[in-house]
Amino acid sequence: MPDLLLELLSEEIPARMQAQAAKDLQRLVTDKLKALDLPATGAQAYVTPRRLTLFVEGLPERQPDRIVEVKGPRVGAPEQALAGFLRSAGLGSADACEQRDTGKGVFYFAVNKVAGRPVIDVLAEVITQAMDQLPWPKSMRWAGHDVRWVRPLHNILALLCEGTASQVVPVVWALDRANGGSDKLTANDRTRGHRFLALDDVAVTGFADYRAKLAQRFVLLDATDRKAKILEDGARLAAAQGLVVKPDPGLLDEVAGLIEWPVVRIGAIEPRFMDLPAEVLTTSMRTHQKYFAVETRDGVLAPYFIVVGNMVTRDGGTQMIAGNERVLRARLSDAQFFWDLDRETTLESRVAKLGERVFHAKLGSVLDKVRRMETLCASLTPSVPSAEIQSVQRAAKLAKADLSSSLVGEFPELQGIMGRYLARHDRESAEVAEAIARHYAPAGAGDTVPTEPTAIVVSLADKLDTLVGFFAIDEKPTGSKDPYALRRAALGVIRIVLENELRLPLRDVLDSALKLLIERVAHSEHERIELNRRVVSEIIEFFADRLKVFLRDQGVRHDLVSAVFAQGGRDDDLVQLVARAKALEGFIASDDGANLLIAYRRAFKISQIEEKKDGMLHREMVEPAKLAQAEEIELAGSLRTIAALAKDRLDAEDFSGAMAALAKLRPTVDAFFEHVTVNAEERDLRVNRLRLLAQIWNTLNQVADFSKIEG
Repeated sequence: MPDLLLELLSEEIPARMQAQAAKDLQRLVTDKLKALDLPATGAQAYVTPRRLTLFVEGLPERQPDRIVEVKGPRVGAPEQALAGFLRSAGLGSADACEQRDTGKGVFYFAVNKVAGRPVIDVLAEVITQAMDQLPWPKSMRWAGHDVRWVRPLHNILALLCEGTASQVVPVVWALDRANGGSDKLTANDRTRGHRFLALDDVAVTGFADYRAKLAQRFVLLDATDRKAKILEDGARLAAAQGLVVKPDPGLLDEVAGLIEWPVVRIGAIEPRFMDLPAEVLTTSMRTHQKYFAVETRDGVLAPYFIVVGNMVTRDGGTQMIAGNERVLRARLSDAQFFWDLDRETTLESRVAKLGERVFHAKLGSVLDKVRRMETLCASLTPSVPSAEIQSVQRAAKLAKADLSSSLVGEFPELQGIMGRYLARHDRESAEVAEAIARHYAPAGAGDTVPTEPTAIVVSLADKLDTLVGFFAIDEKPTGSKDPYALRRAALGVIRIVLENELRLPLRDVLDSALKLLIERVAHSEHERIELNRRVVSEIIEFFADRLKVFLRDQGVRHDLVSAVFAQGGRDDDLVQLVARAKALEGFIASDDGANLLIAYRRAFKISQIEEKKDGMLHREMVEPAKLAQAEEIELAGSLRTIAALAKDRLDAEDFSGAMAALAKLRPTVDAFFEHVTVNAEERDLRVNRLRLLAQIWNTLNQVADFSKIEG
């Protein structure tokens, strides 16, 4: 079976676009081939800064033959209709058609056998279409051409290979569509190696040959190989100094997308710069120069850096190292100047300047936000054990002050971190300094949550103020957009509350946060009433959706979270809600729980049907005197006992105990449905039994709304 080798050679593709472009090219080509009855046995895409490569294995040699049937007019239809049908079907006369009785009359059918096309012909069209449809985030025109590509495209290598034989796929990509394709790129069997180290073109015969010849010409095709070489050579150079390279997966991905032939060197940092905060050093090296930091085995930053080049030089990299050390010296001199300048001014004196910084046009300045955070901290502090209001409000006041510092202006990613260093320099307390640094946490799924009480309160105040503010001005996330990162803020609140086991009255805190900005966003009494009615409920619902996502990632079913939220109890105590959901998960997974869920659905369905038939509800208390059979008498007694026991366990927040109590209902419920006829002929007996059914699902609904559980 033949294979396809496709390479699109261009100017440098931005590193951030490479991985997705490779996935998109593979998806477009393989999906189109599959739709044309040419499925492949495998496909793999590769990308370097200058080339997109796709290798598709195990293609059929041609499409299968197809029978195409087209229904025509009814037999006996006017000659004009028949003639038009024959013309469109490419038939000379009605004798070439089949006549079939469809049950609605006899109709003409044109039956044509369409021969499958050779795969090489189909590939030429598929590749051209895929190139046209490749969704680059940004693209460009060049040299007066009217087509678009991420960067100027220079060559198309397209081969259909089988064994040692190969033939060029006749791909033609017109560069000037408006001029009828007067200038075009035509596929060939040649590729090019490294831009500077291997200038000649080379012919290839298949994927193995292609990959080997690229390696001979200083190109590692697979990004995984380039990353492995960077790690291996970097580790060797650092180990020679008794050091290790600081792990940085994001930077590794980026650097592997900037070079085709990694040449790794180690440079030195002047000792005078080692007094800078470690984060300033690493950020300056990482952001501007793409250098890897080097550490001692204890995690202390060392006066060295790893730089990755794309050139093999005659001097063994001496000039390269010297040049990079010179550039870094200038960068760190600037950082040293900013650091010295920032320490001349206290954090507290910077707070007033936050009034010049707009948080949002409708929500005021950053200073307005800070003042709301200070006030909101008073509502949050009682819910966080060991939090002291003086420290919390001091940290809230200074939390954003470093935004006005020179270093954060140069490196925005250091916000909070520089605040901690400056707070320590100003002799603020350790808990205040730590809270300033950690109040942005968690910054993502891989980040840890704050655990120190002061930091917890300030972080919650920051995130809850943001959520309430943007919901109040109706800037809520949509399905595809979340410009203010409100989903991340809500998930951050959820993680902080759950991982620190905080019994936070979320609804009350949201009410307090709304009161702090309602005068700013509401301009009439009617608007104030509407905001009070809408905002908190919407945010609670938003938290419920985020909690489902959070628990789903932990393996908890979303329908169980819905069942707990719909139960009707407290919907703002996240710790309690999660405990209920996990207890419910264990209960449903047991045999007793699964059978009780079936019984619940049966009872609920019968109740709904009969209440609709009767035009009235049957939810009153069961009348013991009207219980006739032993099984319903026993069930009524069990329901009274177990409902009381489950309530006591729920009040004590022993949710597993409540579920265990409910499990004891199973034998009596099973016996009831097996031996008792609910729809008895005697009306009073029937109504009493319907009330008993309602009591079954009402008892189970004490812990969750079982009607929301799927499966």
